[in-house]
Amino acid sequence: MLAYIIRRLLLIIPTLLGIMIINFAIVQTAPGGPVEQIIAQIQGNAVDATARVTGGGGEAIQGGLDNQQQIGQSGGFESKYRGARGLPPELIAEIEKMVGFDKPLHVQFINMIGNYATFNFGDSFFQDRKVVDLVIDKLPVSISLGIWTTLLTYLISIPLGIRKAVRDGSRFDVWTSGVIIFGNAVPSFLFAVLLIVLFAGGSFVDWFPLRGLVSDNWSELSLIGKVADYFWHLVLPLTALLIGAFASLTMLTKNSFLDQINQQYVVTARAKGLDEKRVLYGHVFRNAMLIVIAGFPAAFISILFTSSLLIEVIFSLDGLGLLGFEATINRDFPVMFGTLFFLSLLGLLMGLIGDLAYVVVDPRIDFESREV
Repeated sequence: MLAYIIRRLLLIIPTLLGIMIINFAIVQTAPGGPVEQIIAQIQGNAVDATARVTGGGGEAIQGGLDNQQQIGQSGGFESKYRGARGLPPELIAEIEKMVGFDKPLHVQFINMIGNYATFNFGDSFFQDRKVVDLVIDKLPVSISLGIWTTLLTYLISIPLGIRKAVRDGSRFDVWTSGVIIFGNAVPSFLFAVLLIVLFAGGSFVDWFPLRGLVSDNWSELSLIGKVADYFWHLVLPLTALLIGAFASLTMLTKNSFLDQINQQYVVTARAKGLDEKRVLYGHVFRNAMLIVIAGFPAAFISILFTSSLLIEVIFSLDGLGLLGFEATINRDFPVMFGTLFFLSLLGLLMGLIGDLAYVVVDPRIDFESREV
């Protein structure tokens, strides 16, 4: 197993490189890059644009603006950037240098990968902060939503799915299927709005807070008070995320168990006189859970960074999902590629953890004898 783990860890390197190459090429061909974003800010509000651009470029931009006032809008300079008409070429060149666009594409990519190898993700173009600091600031929110939602989803869905499979067609199976249909039909963000209306001071009761991961006076609370306050803020966001996640996983578990229950080895085990619990948990569980475990890494990554985006917005939770979305809209390339690198690395590691979980559930699986 150790050799397999080492091979998988080494395989992460070329996989990450391939992911970054593909996304770098796609992003470079997309219109409205960071240079256009800075130009748009200058054209719209020069003072704010100067204040937000990092790396000491504000003075250069302001100087270029002064030059622009002198040459007017009728200058003959034609720029390759949309919206740059009338701006002096010196200013465009300074902006390109500031964001690293003065170098050829292959040099930009090599420099980026070299920095990422030492976990140097650079500075945000528009927030005047290091990408690592931004990610660390957002991690508590995303980790809280991802871990607790995934944990609760599996703790609820697996026992419920097994019970539905065992009691297939019963009254219990029917009414729980109604709840699952509701969970699949109602989007998480819409259910979040409903929860706010019902329980967060909308039109009924005001039991839960509307924003943040903790209260403003969290640092003044006792240890028990801090834990209680933390989970008090998580109740509504987690409930909104759980409604869709548990529904799909419950049906996956049920269908997986039903498929295994009808296999010949189950009939043989029962014919030998084994009691139902031993058949179910000693034989069926091990085989049925493989497909459920296979979806764990994807489920965790999806909840952590995709499904939680609208939930973060609705409950004013400033997490990685919102950070990545805003970086994409603003074409903040260091934040975009930094979060992509982090998400990809985490996803690949979660895939390895999923494989190790296979062995825990079914020790008969031997990855050592197989090629990666």
